[in-house]
Amino acid sequence: MYEKENIIIDINDDEKNIQLIDSIIEAQKDLKKANINFEFAEDELIDFYAYQIKALQSKLDYLIRIAKLKKIEHNFCNENVI
Repeated sequence: MYEKENIIIDINDDEKNIQLIDSIIEAQKDLKKANINFEFAEDELIDFYAYQIKALQSKLDYLIRIAKLKKIEHNFCNENVI
């Protein structure tokens, strides 16, 4: 049976930068939600949200570091995430 090839469309640098900014904003939203959930967590969920917060913070730090290396200007700290 013949399987159709998928065509890979290469995106330009501007589109990659937009995706990076979108990923940072999404990570900020997820981190804020995890912090809120941690405040109300009970029993085993406390550990779950603590690990989730640590993982999301690491992801956010990485994405921001990449943005800085690419010299992408954006005010990530004052972004209204929710």
